[in-house]
Amino acid sequence: MQTSRKERTMPIVTIKTVEGLLTKEKKRNLHKRITDLLVEIEGNSDPEFAGFVIVNIKEEPAENFSMGGIQASADLFGLSE
Repeated sequence: MQTSRKERTMPIVTIKTVEGLLTKEKKRNLHKRITDLLVEIEGNSDPEFAGFVIVNIKEEPAENFSMGGIQASADLFGLSE
C-alpha cells in the first residue's frame, strides 16, 4: 500500500546564510546532503521519502547580521562590498 503525501511528514529545512558565501556547487551539495540526512533519520532510509523533503537556502546581505551587537560587513565574511 502506497503512502500519499498527505499521510507523510513533510520536513522543511531553511538555511539562512550571508549572500555570496555559497557557490552554486556548495548549494547543490547542501540540498543533496540535507535531504539525504533527513531521509536517513526521519524517513527510515526509504529513498522515496526524499520527495517529501523541502530545503530552502535563504541568502541575506552581510549587514543584516551582527555578532556581539556589532553589525557585520561583507569584509567580515571575506567578501568585497
